[in-house]
Amino acid sequence: MRRLMLLRHAKTERAEPGDRDRDRKLTKRGRSDAPVIGAYMAHHGLVPELALVSPARRTQETWTLVAAAFAKQPRAVNEDRIYNAGTEALIELIGETRGASSLLVVGHNPGLHDVAMQLVASGDVEMRERLAEKLPTSGLVVIELAFDSWSRLHRHAGRLDRFVTPRLLAAATD
Repeated sequence: MRRLMLLRHAKTERAEPGDRDRDRKLTKRGRSDAPVIGAYMAHHGLVPELALVSPARRTQETWTLVAAAFAKQPRAVNEDRIYNAGTEALIELIGETRGASSLLVVGHNPGLHDVAMQLVASGDVEMRERLAEKLPTSGLVVIELAFDSWSRLHRHAGRLDRFVTPRLLAAATD
């Protein structure tokens, strides 16, 4: 059994003219949302064995804030191929993973949302419909995969276990 977690970076500032997209940093809301997701992950035993993190500043900041919630820090790898990656490239990257049964990819849309939509074949219908609408910033998708090697990853291979956002978590506690 494998667990794939896809985390879109937290809310970021807009790029100013002349600024590089990779250098965009988190907004105040982003800096408060990311720890909420980290706490949720820690509380529910969703601590990855390995995290692949895009090199963009916003994903690095998101990962730092999320990982602070974990008692034991997972191994993290900065992975250049995540930045601006499409569905096929991300699925190929995930398929190359070795030595971890739970994997977190911290990256960007539209790639992460597209990967989630390609991989999920079952799971709670309402949750799948919400995910189909969009993967917002700080959105976490947890997909269960019933095989023993990432190299066997293919379209429609997974069951959507969870889809949470800071907004959904706040609504659940109201």
